[in-house]
Amino acid sequence: MNSANGAAVVVGVDGSESASRAVRLAAREAARRNRPLRVVHGFIWPLLRVPVTAPDHAPPGAGLRHQAEQVVGDAVATAAAQCPGLRVTGEIIDGEAAAVLLGESPTAALVVLGNRGLGGFAALVVGSVAMQVASYADCPVLVARGTADDAGPVVVGVDGSRRSRAAVEFAAATASSRGARLHALHAYTHPTSAGPGDMQPLVYEEGRLRGEEDEVLVESLAGIEERWPDVAVTREVVHARPVGALTAASRAAQLVVVGRQGRGELSGLLLGSVSQGLLHRADCPVAVVRAPD
Repeated sequence: MNSANGAAVVVGVDGSESASRAVRLAAREAARRNRPLRVVHGFIWPLLRVPVTAPDHAPPGAGLRHQAEQVVGDAVATAAAQCPGLRVTGEIIDGEAAAVLLGESPTAALVVLGNRGLGGFAALVVGSVAMQVASYADCPVLVARGTADDAGPVVVGVDGSRRSRAAVEFAAATASSRGARLHALHAYTHPTSAGPGDMQPLVYEEGRLRGEEDEVLVESLAGIEERWPDVAVTREVVHARPVGALTAASRAAQLVVVGRQGRGELSGLLLGSVSQGLLHRADCPVAVVRAPD
């Protein structure tokens, strides 16, 4: 997470109901972190050479630029109403939505966006804007989807990797700021082949395998309770596929957190499988955290 002084929580808006939910979520997150909130709208029309100002004698409020100003103004008002006293600013930036948000990410503490655009096509938006931002942003990305259980834990997916450790630390800090429990979940399947043509072992010791997987979780959480002593931590190791296990956990969670590697390094809990699956299926907001390079 960008810890520079003054780093804002950034939220992308487009006038949709999904974006409004993202604004309310972003406002609460900014207030918890004592950070300003920056509302941005990617204004693509100038790039398409579409006239953005109203023609002469048009009725008040006409014109694409004015509509964009209204979208941002409404979002700023929504955030201010959600968290009175929060420092909120808004800006229209020429460009496509994902590019605009990625451009904001190097100096942001967190980027927040919805999972449905104005057209209501969740798969399209998750496959484009949210997926692009979650895959390439230089800061954590929070996607507003589902319904958060405010009494539930912050759930973090653990696989023993460096990206997993980054996710654990983000989840612990978030749980602390929310006064929530941290639930660390490690899901594993049977041993797999090492490469093409290799066979799975016909016999393996389930008890030994379970012990090894338990150790992965213990090592991934090393030092967390000392750094965040106010956070109650629960651990769970399950023999299941990660997407299914984390999706099930999301039904009673206020947030699910997963990690990713630096740019271009996608493996394990990667955007092509676990993170993508959660962005489509989770029943609560999902945070995707980039591991440091």
